[in-house]
Amino acid sequence: MFSIRSILKVGTLTLASRVLGFARDMLLAALIGTGPIADAWFVAMRLPNLFRRLFAEGAFNAAFVPMFAGRLEAGGAPAARGFAERVLAIMLAFLLILTVLAELAMPWLIMLFAPGFIDDPGKFGMTVLFTAITFPYLLFMCLSALLGGILNSLHHFGHAAAAPILLNLVLVLGLAFVAPQVEQPGLVLVWGVALAGLLQFLWLFLAARAAGMSLRLSRPRIDGEIRQMVKLMVPGLIGGGVTQISILIATILASLQDQAVSYLSYADRLYQLPLALIGAAIGVVLLPVLARAIRAGREGEAMAAFNRSIEFALLLTLPATVGLIAAGEPIIRVLYERGAFTAEATQNTAYALMAISLGLPAFVLNKALQPGFYAREDTLTPFKFSIATVIADIAICLALFPFIGFVGIALGTGLAAWINTVLLYRKLRALRYLAPDDRLKRNLPRLLLANLVMAGVLIGGQVPLSAWLVGSQIERAASLALLIGVAALVYFAIVFATGAYTLADFKRHALRR
Repeated sequence: MFSIRSILKVGTLTLASRVLGFARDMLLAALIGTGPIADAWFVAMRLPNLFRRLFAEGAFNAAFVPMFAGRLEAGGAPAARGFAERVLAIMLAFLLILTVLAELAMPWLIMLFAPGFIDDPGKFGMTVLFTAITFPYLLFMCLSALLGGILNSLHHFGHAAAAPILLNLVLVLGLAFVAPQVEQPGLVLVWGVALAGLLQFLWLFLAARAAGMSLRLSRPRIDGEIRQMVKLMVPGLIGGGVTQISILIATILASLQDQAVSYLSYADRLYQLPLALIGAAIGVVLLPVLARAIRAGREGEAMAAFNRSIEFALLLTLPATVGLIAAGEPIIRVLYERGAFTAEATQNTAYALMAISLGLPAFVLNKALQPGFYAREDTLTPFKFSIATVIADIAICLALFPFIGFVGIALGTGLAAWINTVLLYRKLRALRYLAPDDRLKRNLPRLLLANLVMAGVLIGGQVPLSAWLVGSQIERAASLALLIGVAALVYFAIVFATGAYTLADFKRHALRR
């Protein structure tokens, strides 16, 4: 049964991780700013994260979770465990080979992913070294995705959502206590990533064992089920990772403009917060729920889950989007502007944040719409739409970059996400997998009205608070908290007053297990 309670649980744990992530970024901004070390660090993280999200969060989740959930529903725990053990053996062998090859080819990979660094030998060499240390993180994260998929299919959502907390905790401790004492703080960061990857894997391994899913490592062998999963993964490599492909394109272009990689990366951290809290949480919960409901023939339950997930996504994503666009600059000033992070960096990061935030609702809706295909073991349809989206993204970025630089990259990524949303939604409607119910149709205009008023409060409220918003650190934080707090109260007051969402709705949906 689909439950907002599960989404809130995943979202709360994700929020804890993101709070630590922002603490990490504030320490990072103060320590290394937006210079060559920052650029090298962001690329070193982006490369293994790209493969992680494509293999682990995108293609692998899209293929493995529905198949595992189906075997769990049809054959019980023994059948599901046997399937997972065969997947583990193949995955580990593949990842070991991939990691060795990547380490050997690291200089050429950096030439491909950050060609703008080639003219700066110091930055290029630093990026090669940093990425060589962080790349094994991919191995641990893919294995963690397997364990997390098992736990999510058992409706144990908390452990996988809590795992990223370990990464940010390790990095915060390293930045606070170790990095200031050494000549090369970047090395503290990259070795911290490698350690955190191992800790995350061990955490999920113990959680899966406690849930009765202790996996044994066997000799790798390819059978019919493995072939089917690989077949589903091939289109899912793009279908589940269109956002990451867009980020890769952005990295290549941004490396051609000084400090652009850093501006986009700091902006990415901010818009990724609501995307992770809402979009990723909905996707994590919705996919196994849909897969098990569809496999059991409960189509009505699947349709209801679809509608409520979209409604809940819009309820929280639209005000987050309005907030990041209308108050992006004061938010960045409070979070980052100190030490090596200058006022100019604040303004440029705000431009990037405003541009990419235009696509935030689309990114979240994509997380809610894609499970409609993946739950039916259809990864080909999202793949086709991803191809169109990536082509559009490349075209928009290339067209805008010569005129507005890194802002064009952010804008292209956001606009391309909307193209993907439209394609996914229209196909789901055509296949009758999704039909907006009366409640969703009634509430959408009310949510739009509430967000329009909220935007006016955020923009108008900055006028009387203008002196405080550029004052001391305490004045900035206090005035921003007041501005956001008043805007949020106005938004939810209108939502409740118009009946778009009520306290009774929240209690009913949030308390359902």
